[in-house]
Order: sequence, then structure tokens, then C-alpha cells
Amino acid sequence: MLIGDVARHSGVSTRMLRHYDALGLVRPTGRTVGGYREYSAEDVRRIFHVESLRTLGLSLKQVGRALQDPTFTPSALVGDLIRVTEERLERERELLERLRAVDASAPAGWQGVLRIVELMQGLDSTSAARRQQAVLARPADGPVPAELLAGAVLAESDPHVAGALRWALARSGEDGVATLAVGARSADVEVRRRAVSAIAAMDEAPGTTAVLADALGDPDATVRGHAALALGRRGVPAAVPALVAMVVEGSHDVDAAEVLGTLSADPGWADRIMTALVAELAAPTADSATRIRLTQALVELAGTTARDVLRRLSHDDDRAVALVATALAGVLDERSARDREDS
Repeated sequence: MLIGDVARHSGVSTRMLRHYDALGLVRPTGRTVGGYREYSAEDVRRIFHVESLRTLGLSLKQVGRALQDPTFTPSALVGDLIRVTEERLERERELLERLRAVDASAPAGWQGVLRIVELMQGLDSTSAARRQQAVLARPADGPVPAELLAGAVLAESDPHVAGALRWALARSGEDGVATLAVGARSADVEVRRRAVSAIAAMDEAPGTTAVLADALGDPDATVRGHAALALGRRGVPAAVPALVAMVVEGSHDVDAAEVLGTLSADPGWADRIMTALVAELAAPTADSATRIRLTQALVELAGTTARDVLRRLSHDDDRAVALVATALAGVLDERSARDREDS
């Protein structure tokens, strides 16, 4: 079969077939009387072998070694090809994200494109100070895609840069919620913490309350705490059990008690909150430190019931609890007297 016929049947150009011949990859078995290359059926099969290996990303040099060296084993080479391909795909993914970020900013001109690229380069810096500066120094007249900021929030480990990113994201609107919601379901607990913390800072942007409600069931106490405080401040009663648990565990217990006090202003929830705290006070597993925290939380609650409970606790068998309860009952008495005078 002459070279033109081989090219038509194999799809490999005559130029490439001559190149294979020059490299010694596929040399035609014979020549015609006129000196033209003549390929046998075995030569054509070798051409297909070459093309098949090239589709795996092998160089022509690697293909030649694979076909000529009987001791050659593919495992190491294939492993290297996998690594190189993964690295290339990662670079392509990063490029795609950059292009999407630029597109999402809807730049009116190339200056807008350059601003977004400059921000992305700043966020990619190994210097935390430069990353923070890139966020805080961005021009006010140029829109920044919320998805870009949300992605940076999920990846940021420095607390100062993370704070700047959360601030910028909260100002950008609701578009980053979808990215943060994905982060809130991540298998990586650090990513979940960052996501829920950022969502908690977004006030009541659409979709955030639902994500926070789901986070109340997170296995990590820090994630649950971020969600409970944010929901409690929004007046969502579903946060009460998690807030009470924070007081019991001593995790941001002062903040949790303050939020419980705010929620107790609703008569429909005041009794439930009080019941939950009293139940924990009576729990056989509650040690002295835990009962003191619960006693201190009572002073934040609205109504007269808390004062009655504190008076009972002033006679508690645990002297430390009794002293704290006595002091706090006195605080509530003084507060009540001032309220009567003001009225």
C-alpha cells in the first residue's frame, strides 16, 4: 500500500508518516520499482499502535521506546502521565475560574478586566498582608464577583484576611451564598467552619437562614455554634437547644446566654428556655462549673421566673452555685427596683 493510500485509510497525514519514517517509528517494509514507500499490513497496524499510544499523551520518543523495548513496563510511565494530566487539568480549571470571575464582573472595558485580574493575583499571594490589602484596597466603583470572594473565604486560613473577605462578601450582596452553601456541606471541617462563619456575617440575605438551620445538625461544635448564634440573633427559636448546649459546654457561653435572653423576650419561648436551663441545672452529669454557667445565663432572661429560680439556687448544696445565685438575684432585684422608679 502506497503512502497516499495509507494516509487515506489511517487518517494520518503523509507528512506525519514521513516523520514517523525519519524517526524510525514506522518504516515501510518495501519500496516500489520507482522508489516509493510501500507499507505492509503489519506496517499499517504499527501506525495504529503509534496513534493509540499518542492519544494517551505519550511523546513520540516514549512511543518509540514502548514499541521497541520488550522489557519496557508501562506502569511507571502511565503513572507519570496521570500526574502530568492532573496538573494540566488543575491549571485549566484555575484558568476557567478566572475567566468566569471576569465574566461575572461584567467589565465595561479592559480596565475592569485588569482590576479583577489584579484582585485574583493578590488573593493568590503567599503573603497574608498582601491578600488582605488586595481585598481592602479594591476600587469602590468596580463590581467584584461575590463567587470569587466566597471561594476565597473558603480557602483562607489567616483570620485577619478571612475577616476582610467576609466583610467584602457581606457588602457584595447575596450572589456568594450558593458557593458558601456548598462549602457548608464540605467533608473538610475547616471549610465548613469558614463557610458558616461567613454566612452568619451576611445578616439575613436570602437563602442564608436555611443554610444555617442545616448547620445546626453539623457534627462539629464550632460549626453548630456559629449557626446557633446567628439564628438566635435573627430570632429563630430552632437555635435554642444548640445555644443551651453552648452554655453547658462553655463554648462562647456568654454570647449564647445573651442570645437566649433576647429570645426569651418572646413569651412563647421564655418558658421553654427557662425549662431547658433548669433541666440542665438538675442533670446528674452537671459539674459545679457547668451549673455556675447555667446560673449566670439565668440573669439574661426576661420575666420574673428567672429571679425565682435564682432565689432557690441561693440555697443550693453547692456553695459556689449558691453564692453566684445570691449575687445575681440581688442584681435582678436592683434592676427591678430601677424599672419601678423609672415607670
